[in-house]
Amino acid sequence: MAADHSIPSSEACRSPSGEFASFVDLASERIGGRAIAANDDFFAPKRNLVKAATPVFIPDKFTSRGKWMDGWESRRRRTPGYDWCVVKLGVRGRIRGVNVCTKFFTGNFPTSCSIDALDTSRVVGSALAATAGAPWTAILPKTDLRGDSDNFLDVESDAPWTHVRLNIFPDGGVARLRVFGHAVVDWERLAAPGTLIDLARIEHGGLVLAASDMHYGAKDNIIMPGRAANMGDGWETKRRRGPGHDWLILRLGAAGRIRKIEIDTNHFKGNYPESASVDACCSQEVGGLDGSSWTELLPRTKLHAHRRHFFSRELRDVGAITHLRLNIFPDGGVSRFRAYGTLAAD
Repeated sequence: MAADHSIPSSEACRSPSGEFASFVDLASERIGGRAIAANDDFFAPKRNLVKAATPVFIPDKFTSRGKWMDGWESRRRRTPGYDWCVVKLGVRGRIRGVNVCTKFFTGNFPTSCSIDALDTSRVVGSALAATAGAPWTAILPKTDLRGDSDNFLDVESDAPWTHVRLNIFPDGGVARLRVFGHAVVDWERLAAPGTLIDLARIEHGGLVLAASDMHYGAKDNIIMPGRAANMGDGWETKRRRGPGHDWLILRLGAAGRIRKIEIDTNHFKGNYPESASVDACCSQEVGGLDGSSWTELLPRTKLHAHRRHFFSRELRDVGAITHLRLNIFPDGGVSRFRAYGTLAAD
């Protein structure tokens, strides 16, 4: 059988903390990441590697090949070599670290791993996926792994990449691969001069830096592609019992002049904010985002349940900006936030 049937109890594949918390998971299926090739996924399919959901363990679930596992798992190797899986990143970017998460793999995790990377606009077919050496570049040397654990590993590489290849030694299972980094956007290709584009969108380099509260929904949800699938796919705070209001700060993918704002309360019907406002600033340093730096872009405006709200005439001309602060009064949930503008160079 492929796995230990006992239920491990450790916490793993959780959201990153510390330095990695300021990065985007470039490999996530939510932004288009896909596992496109593997030399072996006999016990569990490669597509599981980039699933956004935290892995689960179902004790009594089996397939015709053995124990069902929520990850990528190769068969037991009986010949020399190692196994590998190629992931096409959802967004081309610079990689700063990875999490090779082995949640629930206790007696069948790899002893070590390494990672190669590739930057190409070509389709990566089976031959290129299996090629050892160039054009692949090693960005993580062979590194020991722990079972049933997060394995957060730093990557030192300044080049942008479109694909990564996870090599596992000699075989086994990995629940999730998270690839943390920053999007690298070809603005000349993406936006002609004067074109309105969502500068807050995660694929365009937008990044949520901080939020006052994330009790019910993660801050990063608010800039994900598409509309929210349900209430859990947005940003939602706990019920505020004291003075004040909740807020969220995001960095735009590029400096720009904002012409239209969208605040979507899709699925939030009894828990949407009563109103919202948006402040803006231009700062090269996060430390510069103090109270005196902000200028009101959208005055406090009433919101409605389960609705897309668009604002353009209401916006004040504040010039080119780099950061936005969404204020919600007093609390509640917002599923998506868009900031359409033109690049500052325009």
